[in-house]
Amino acid sequence: MEISAVTGDIATMPAGAIMVGVLEGEGPEGEAAAVDQALEGAIARLISQGEIKGKQGETTVIYSLGKLPAARVAVVGLGKRAELSMDKVRGAVAEACRTLKRKGVEDIATVALGSGKPEIVPERSAQAITEGAMLGLYAFRNHITVSENNFHEVRKLTLVGGDETKAALEQGIARGTVLSQAANAARDMVNEPANFMTPSAMAEAALKLGRDYGLEVTVLEREQMAEMGMGGLLGVSLGSRQPPKFIIMRYTGSDRPDLDLALAGKGITFDSGGISIKPSEGMGDMKGDMAGGAAVMMALAAIARLKARINVMSLIPATENMPGGNALRPGDILSAMSGKTMEIISTDAEGRLILADALSYATRNGAKAIIDVATLTGACRVALGTVCSGAFCNNQELLERFLAAARDAGEPAWQLPMYAEYREQIKSDVADIKNVGGRYGGAITAAKFLEEFVGDTPWVHLDIAGTSMSEKERFHLVKGATGVPVRTLVNLALAMS
Repeated sequence: MEISAVTGDIATMPAGAIMVGVLEGEGPEGEAAAVDQALEGAIARLISQGEIKGKQGETTVIYSLGKLPAARVAVVGLGKRAELSMDKVRGAVAEACRTLKRKGVEDIATVALGSGKPEIVPERSAQAITEGAMLGLYAFRNHITVSENNFHEVRKLTLVGGDETKAALEQGIARGTVLSQAANAARDMVNEPANFMTPSAMAEAALKLGRDYGLEVTVLEREQMAEMGMGGLLGVSLGSRQPPKFIIMRYTGSDRPDLDLALAGKGITFDSGGISIKPSEGMGDMKGDMAGGAAVMMALAAIARLKARINVMSLIPATENMPGGNALRPGDILSAMSGKTMEIISTDAEGRLILADALSYATRNGAKAIIDVATLTGACRVALGTVCSGAFCNNQELLERFLAAARDAGEPAWQLPMYAEYREQIKSDVADIKNVGGRYGGAITAAKFLEEFVGDTPWVHLDIAGTSMSEKERFHLVKGATGVPVRTLVNLALAMS
């Protein structure tokens, strides 16, 4: 989709449809009022009749019948004035674009929605509109070949403003495009079936990003992992015929030698549960157990494209978790890269085992801050549902910065406790720690397990088990992979830089 900014008047724009916004319980203002006048008061009448309420995500399509150059006017609900935000604009635009797409509209023009509010300047509005359109119109069609699937596409989106705002709109479009393309690329990876998105395919994707954006990429093989003592990743990989990969990606945006930020992402390309095998119902969704790895990979590419003045490393331990004849067993003991030993209670608690090596690698390389992202526990989904991710930390200042970045991205997270008493649940009689802490507080005990491998380094763990996939369309989310938390990680890196 081509997205651009032009100088002009929305009421005179030729397009398949134009978009104007209205607030809940209020009449048309600004550009919407001018369009309403051209439509001889149609918008105001529909508001007075209760047909248009202005609720966020509500889209009412009015046919201009020759009163405007555009064939249709999409009146987009932005919600209540007091609650108006970038995220409200993002979600409203996504819903409106999908509505227009279903009507076969290929060319849309819009004003800078919500930009009358002080904190939503034209640049921010343009970014939100761009993200709403690109994220909301995303579809995964890589394996659809039948000819009757003739999908409509929105091919052009034009933001219309004055001479004084055109440059700001273009800047917002540019940033929103980079963020959306990164999130959609992560979605593509997560949506791919496991016979296509293997550990080797993840490594190839990382190498391509390195070539495209000037990243330093290294892929460690079994022998190198063994030399470094990566017992967690090697242990989980034993049951699979697919070779494991430890992917290291580096972006250098600062002249300082420090590693400002390390991002670690779980890369289980298929999780059968191993010997502790999962129920067959829903197991196909376990192709997405590498969503954390995809997120940190694509976030780093976006950070590089935006030329952030910061040094960042992304680490992706990638493997399948399968119940082969050589597979890891309950009762086995593994040694992580740090030297800490881990008793295996369940082979289905494998993500924390491979992340133990990634976190150890990050600390050994002097990371000043670490964020890890993983579809780690069903317990987190039980606790928080699918609305927000679970956040855990050993450093409140870093977490607050992360949560601010998440709010701006519209990817909410909620802090869960990390009291020392939870550590008791992962004490082992035969090793330093065990990989399952019992039935209760499972998301927290998993985080306490990971905490063992970061030392004093400021660290945030994000459990995206409930947010990595969506079962339905909802604002800028569509059915399938969500791309969470790519845009949050980029926001955080930009703020830190």
